[in-house]
Amino acid sequence: MSSSILRRDFLKQAGVVSLMAMGLAPKSRADQAESATSDKPDIVLFIADDMAWHDCQPYGSPIVQTPNMAKLAAKGMCFDAMFTSTAMCAPTRQQLYTGLFPVRNGAWPNHSWVYDGTKSLVHHLRSLGYRVGLLGKQHYGPPASFPFEFLGGIHHDGGQGTDLALDKSEPFITRDRRQPYCLIVAANQPHSPWNRTVPGLSYNPVDIKVPPYLIDCPVTRRLLCRYYAEITYVDDQLGRCMDTVERLGRPENTLFIFTSEQGNSFPFGGKWTCYDTGLKTAFIVCWPGKVKPAARTSAMTQYVDVVPTLIEAAGGKVSDVDPGRPDAKGNSGFDGRSFLEVLLGKTSTFRDYVYGVHTSRGIINGPQAYPIRSVRSGRYKYIWNLNWTAQFTNAATRGEPIVSWRNLAKDNPDIAARVRFYQYRPEEELYDLQDDPWELNNRAGDQSLAPIKTELRKKLLDWMEQQGDKGMDTEMQALFRQKKAEDE
Repeated sequence: MSSSILRRDFLKQAGVVSLMAMGLAPKSRADQAESATSDKPDIVLFIADDMAWHDCQPYGSPIVQTPNMAKLAAKGMCFDAMFTSTAMCAPTRQQLYTGLFPVRNGAWPNHSWVYDGTKSLVHHLRSLGYRVGLLGKQHYGPPASFPFEFLGGIHHDGGQGTDLALDKSEPFITRDRRQPYCLIVAANQPHSPWNRTVPGLSYNPVDIKVPPYLIDCPVTRRLLCRYYAEITYVDDQLGRCMDTVERLGRPENTLFIFTSEQGNSFPFGGKWTCYDTGLKTAFIVCWPGKVKPAARTSAMTQYVDVVPTLIEAAGGKVSDVDPGRPDAKGNSGFDGRSFLEVLLGKTSTFRDYVYGVHTSRGIINGPQAYPIRSVRSGRYKYIWNLNWTAQFTNAATRGEPIVSWRNLAKDNPDIAARVRFYQYRPEEELYDLQDDPWELNNRAGDQSLAPIKTELRKKLLDWMEQQGDKGMDTEMQALFRQKKAEDE
């Protein structure tokens, strides 16, 4: 071998060493391909099911053990004022995936589908180069509006076998290192019937503290323990999902979100209502190098803001995106907007008002019609019960907790009044959330708050007009939206 070849090889090797010392070593083709997408974060969205926002360690629970939620919160930002607009599964998920409120997107009753032509984050992120997959619970349609790469999963877990096969996410995560991915992991817990536990863990009814919005009795305590056990179970699922991303993904550039969805199915637990126990949701975001660890924000945000935020985080321009469904005034664009600056710590404010819409027609054990609408400022909540002279019913009104409460009510006027209020409400409710966070004292008749009630009612009516929400007429159309989902 000639000395010139040896010298050339030596110089080549020396150059590589020098470049490595400066952090400029030439990259392999795989490294180059991966670095080409390094500016786009991988995205993981983990969704619990029917979990009240306050029932976990990051949001102040001294009882429920959620170490993985706490770990995620220590690494990221907790939103203390994130809201869904509907406390039912199908409307909640479809607003989260479309960036459009339920009446506008068409999925305002439970078990309904969005209007044909409505687009979701699948379309928007695919256009930015992402693979978009979902593992677990679906509750959306039609398929053309939600063309997820479905990785498997079941609805309404029966408590036997594997209900969330997290191993099925591994080939999806590792399939193509050159392409960013978005993965939705949609758990079934802690949705009733509360039949899952973590081995070796149990909650003692004697030791727990019953939250103020519930009636404290042995039945309530026993059922709370079962519900808390399922929260710890879903926390374990979250931990395994976090471990998978750490082991197989790009954890240094993964935008990881946990959200609790909506409230639980106890009476006044929030589900099927517009109370904060139902509409407010735990929401934790970890994004290393972008979101400060152990941060909190009081900025008011809604689920419809999530898709615009993810689009901007992925490098897209939100104003250029067509959500596929105009509002009642013919305007295109999302109902939500990006809160990326909140995530990056550039602002601590966002929305002035958040909105709620509930459709009772068509739900299990539901009434003929009982529409509920709400609007909330930072301090006050206004609720409008449009068909308030009717009796409000749902699955909870014939469930075990309220049956036991009715028995107690025979000898306790305070409990009797509370039980009656769940099914017989006034037309208007107004709560000072600063003084009354559990919404126990209706001040709609307080003349000192009359200007606030007038202001909030106007905001609500303006929002309903923009959405094309005609109140009772919209309520009566609910079965047609559910029938469309069944037919299609």
